[in-house]
Amino acid sequence: MANLDFAGPVLSEGGTWRFPSSQPLRLDSGAQLENLEIAYRTWGTPNADGTNAILICHALTLDQHVAGAHPTTGKPGWWTRLIGPGKPIDPARHFIICSNVIGGCMGSTGPASINPATGQVYGLTFPVITIADMVRGQAMLIDALGIETLAAVVGGSMGGMQVQQWAADYPERLFSAVIVASASRHSAQNIAFHEVGRQAIMADPDWKAGAYAQGKSRPEKGLAVARMAAHITYLSEPALQRKFGRELQRDGLSWGFDADFQVESYLRHQGASFVDRFDANSYLYITRAMDYFDLAASHGGVLAQAFAGARNVRFCVLSFTSDWLYPTAENRHIVRALTAAGCRAAFVEIESDKGHDAFLLDEPVMDAALLGFMGSVDRERGL
Repeated sequence: MANLDFAGPVLSEGGTWRFPSSQPLRLDSGAQLENLEIAYRTWGTPNADGTNAILICHALTLDQHVAGAHPTTGKPGWWTRLIGPGKPIDPARHFIICSNVIGGCMGSTGPASINPATGQVYGLTFPVITIADMVRGQAMLIDALGIETLAAVVGGSMGGMQVQQWAADYPERLFSAVIVASASRHSAQNIAFHEVGRQAIMADPDWKAGAYAQGKSRPEKGLAVARMAAHITYLSEPALQRKFGRELQRDGLSWGFDADFQVESYLRHQGASFVDRFDANSYLYITRAMDYFDLAASHGGVLAQAFAGARNVRFCVLSFTSDWLYPTAENRHIVRALTAAGCRAAFVEIESDKGHDAFLLDEPVMDAALLGFMGSVDRERGL
């Protein structure tokens, strides 16, 4: 096991950890990635007895910049409201780690990386990945950081899928797990929306069968449309109505196809800003990994069997009433499976009209629930 030196107080550190060829990442597809790189950030300091490490797993279009300023956008980290002094996850008590998933485009090995075997950008020669592959890569990073067990692994949406995979594959390394607005597998509707996005990207002439890195153009129009379609699923009808209704952008109609309605302008802005920070091929690979995710499938179709080894792990599951992407019923299914497996599981359904994106927005009930749960974890861990 390789160890990184974190002597002294660490407020915000990170970088990219490159594994030697002797440590390839073996994938569910049968392929393997050599010279694997995982980009990560850390906050806080590991304690002497190694009991305070927390891994945060990110959602589809997010990355390792969970707190602090994002280097590309300049905006605050996506969960800054939950990380900091007096917050549920506190660098004064916790050693916090967040890594970019494999297949991502913020420093970890993905389709935009150079294939060491050819010296060329992977593109579509990058192997198809799964959520389990992402978690396997995270476990390699945790090993490299010299961490034996995690006080908690925490994630929302796709991050919640990774948390479940951790509980299934590495239960002996977890003390607690927090699953927010997630599911144990994708529904047909989830897969359908992802397929619309993938087809929008692949229909863009600038996609060039995934080899656009060799030219000067990128499939920005297709990626923007994919983002627009996906963003609709992150919101709720009440939230869209409250924010936009049928309000116009200007006085009167254009009698054309400009963005007459405010909601049209909003979606176009979401699409245009997304292409500046995300890679189109990464979007294809990560959405496919989410669609392939079915935690019960390798356990005889019984989700409780996936959690059979996690009886000593403390779980917290949170859902939102207006989330129709991963509705409360899906989260209750996870809780029932945890209970059937003999696990300790707390569950809170949070009243909100903000849709799936509620887990990223100001939700005091969610913050209070996490503060209470993490407080109990800290007390049990002696932090």
